[in-house]
Amino acid sequence: MNYEQIPPPAYLREHVRYFWVLESSSRDSSPKTFRPLADGCPGLLFQQPEQGVFYDQSRKQLPGIFVYGQTTSQAQLCLSGQLNTIGICFYPNALKSIFGFNASELTNTCTDLNELAEKQGFHLLEQLSSIPSTGGRIELLSRFLVSQIKKNEATADGLIQYALSQLIQSKGNVSLKELQKTANLSERSFERKFNHWVGISPKMFAKICRFQASLNQFRSNDFDRLSDIAFDNLYADQSHFIRSFKEFAGFSPNQFQKRSIEVVENFPQLIG
Repeated sequence: MNYEQIPPPAYLREHVRYFWVLESSSRDSSPKTFRPLADGCPGLLFQQPEQGVFYDQSRKQLPGIFVYGQTTSQAQLCLSGQLNTIGICFYPNALKSIFGFNASELTNTCTDLNELAEKQGFHLLEQLSSIPSTGGRIELLSRFLVSQIKKNEATADGLIQYALSQLIQSKGNVSLKELQKTANLSERSFERKFNHWVGISPKMFAKICRFQASLNQFRSNDFDRLSDIAFDNLYADQSHFIRSFKEFAGFSPNQFQKRSIEVVENFPQLIG
């Protein structure tokens, strides 16, 4: 498989972390199963329909292009055919800032982006499929996202951006009560606002940040024992770390290493 990560154009850098492209060879059409990992970021997935189709774990066919929300539960995507996929990793609050969505409505689910585009008179999937080059497709997707940003005019919420930056920088270990006080909101109001913009509660986002920090340490093999990862990321003990890892990855750390290949970050392919 060929994988490439591509930075967004300057005009999308406040909303998009990166684009990514994954393609299999023309001879490789074997079924593949992927298990998206919770990373605190919503995203977009486009698969060239003529070459292959994604299904969810219930064998329901997914749209050729869709936007998905926060992932907090274990999910699987199965591909029938060849990979010819473009993905977008958004920033945590992008569903609201780009599309005007209440982010919680897309948590652990997705929506057909072509249907949304067609309501606006834009045949997005048809146009993407007619463009032969990856660069041309990314340019079209970028223009479409800009049109949505201008259309929705959803000004970023400064308090949510501050809370997100603190949670990410601290790897999920900042005091939520302090963030709430800084926002000058009640606990319930802070959680409601966070859910609206990000799609999950501040507590769940903090758990995902801690999981991602421990996963990065595990990926880099920067430990002698699993208890080192638990200690470094402020888990109560090794068993709490393993329990959290299984909650978001579906496997223990050792099983994850044996049963998956992570060509795309946080989008591992299952093997065996």
